[in-house]
Amino acid sequence: MEATTRWVVLTALAPIAWGANYWVTHAHLPADRPLWGAALRALPAGLLLLAVARRRPRGPWWWRSALLGLLNTAAFFVLLYLASQLLPTSAAATVMAASPLAMLLTAWALAGQRPRRAHLAGAVVGLAGVALALAAPGRGIGWAGLAASAAAMGVSCVGYVLAARWREGADPLTATAWQLTAGALLLVVPAAAVEGAPPPMDAATLLAFGYTTVVATALAFTCWFAGLRHLPAGTVGLLGLLNPLTGVLLGTALDGDPFGTRQAIGLALVAAGILLARPRPRSRRPADDPRTETPRTETSLPVGRRT
Repeated sequence: MEATTRWVVLTALAPIAWGANYWVTHAHLPADRPLWGAALRALPAGLLLLAVARRRPRGPWWWRSALLGLLNTAAFFVLLYLASQLLPTSAAATVMAASPLAMLLTAWALAGQRPRRAHLAGAVVGLAGVALALAAPGRGIGWAGLAASAAAMGVSCVGYVLAARWREGADPLTATAWQLTAGALLLVVPAAAVEGAPPPMDAATLLAFGYTTVVATALAFTCWFAGLRHLPAGTVGLLGLLNPLTGVLLGTALDGDPFGTRQAIGLALVAAGILLARPRPRSRRPADDPRTETPRTETSLPVGRRT
């Protein structure tokens, strides 16, 4: 159980970094360059991790890296960039807060991971808490931004489930490096063709891209994909609720957003949802007890056996 707790803590770093990245993108990155914004986020991070991993794809990992790069990097980063620019930070985070339920259903449909009741209950409770904490009455939400955010959630759920299925032949760091680099290369030519030259960089923009690339991408995706390999998909999905939770706290601290009873109750429900679906230790029985051989009901995907 101690090892599981360590993986939960490590995995939680990713949604926290992503929650902060909504604000960084909205406040400090150019609004009219989504393709370059996504490419400049992914390429330095991918090359950095490649320098650490020092491995090239082999066999099926060539096409796997291209597909995962398309889903988890190219499409996801562009859609998320658009959502961050077109929607208020709280609204974009609210839509993405539905990802735990979406991930549970996607893992069930594509990988046969039947969700536990605790995971479903935790997802519903946590989502209700996020909606309560982030709801902003009277604030207009554009359909284009809403569609971009929902589409980002959809492609990421498919990409994450596929990444969890494909374990063999690559550790999390190496697989993350491959798909980040592949996704960035898929973006460079369209970015140059559609948006022209890369955006000009001042000190604030460079610092923002530095955070986005190193912390919210290289570090966060390595932690996230490592968690997908060691924790049930439902648990990982629920940890994603820390993403909008971080947005609430940053909005309160940096932008002066109001924080009252509604927000406090919402955050309490988020915490309750995460605790409700946390991994629980297996009960131990005496070795001579015939009930020791219990049927396996773990929902974690035996990735190495599925291609």
